[in-house]
Amino acid sequence: MPYTWSDFISECKSCKACALSETRNNVVIYRGSVHAPMMIVGEGPGASEDIAGIPFVGQAGKLLDLLLRAYGFEEKDFHICNIVKCRPPNNRVPTPPEAKSCMPLLGKQIRFARPKVIVLLGKTACKYFLNTDEAIGKLRGRFIEKNDYLILPTFHPAYILRNNNERITLWKDIGTVRERMEELDLIARLSDIPSMPQGRG
Repeated sequence: MPYTWSDFISECKSCKACALSETRNNVVIYRGSVHAPMMIVGEGPGASEDIAGIPFVGQAGKLLDLLLRAYGFEEKDFHICNIVKCRPPNNRVPTPPEAKSCMPLLGKQIRFARPKVIVLLGKTACKYFLNTDEAIGKLRGRFIEKNDYLILPTFHPAYILRNNNERITLWKDIGTVRERMEELDLIARLSDIPSMPQGRG
């Protein structure tokens, strides 16, 4: 029997590969479209996500949604997930063993989603996905070609909520993603360039 998306969901929900499984309320797997030209990868679920069982539904998620909507992205265009699928206690950064335990599931998830572009949100996502300790400020805004994927690191929306002066940087990076996806005919071309949202989202 072939391994299906339903099988994958069941495997995630029953996973006990690390200690995060002991403190979670829900396994947080994805939102958006199962198959999508763009995958967005964050760090891990927060309190709101742990309760809802859906990634990026808190304040950082609202800012991300604002950016995606402004650039004309629809749900069919993206698949949003995290490095780890269970909330680290007190929203701490996932440990290397926790991330290592979850990476095989993320690998399977990528094969189902079949993205061409992968956007990495924040230092932790870059650290574990790219196996690098280089600062996000040096990595962001430039595409990295790896295993036939175009990978673009950028700031995490949660960082932007604490450092509003960097909002324009995240805004430009999402614009760069949109432009590249249009060039590759992965998404329809926008007729208008959106203006940056004001305030703190």
